[in-house]
Amino acid sequence: MYTSAIKSGKTAAIYCCTAALCVAITNIYALFGHGIRSRHMDFMFLYPLIGGALIFALLKLAGAKKPVSRAGYNIYNSGIATLTAAAMLEGIIEIAGSGSRWITVIRYAGAALTAVGIGSYFAGALKRK
Repeated sequence: MYTSAIKSGKTAAIYCCTAALCVAITNIYALFGHGIRSRHMDFMFLYPLIGGALIFALLKLAGAKKPVSRAGYNIYNSGIATLTAAAMLEGIIEIAGSGSRWITVIRYAGAALTAVGIGSYFAGALKRK
């Protein structure tokens, strides 16, 4: 059997591992980049840590029901992944000494996906009652 509490705990653990992977990627990139660092890459681990692990751990502690809509759950996770990827790309471009207007587009897309996922969760929760 697969309960929602176990699923939220598993999702939080996966996001913790993702945050640790982001820290490793940042440090390895700085090592090969001759010590040059970017604040965007230094803090990219916060998206999966706060937006993923913390949120799903709080949902587990609160005893929240499983996601009403699998699509909303997937959209939310895609939003967090998009924001994390945008931070990494912006860091790489900044270290290279360049710039791109597409990073802003990617950030807005990630924020929109995250907002739609959150809206889907609350809309489904209200519909349930």
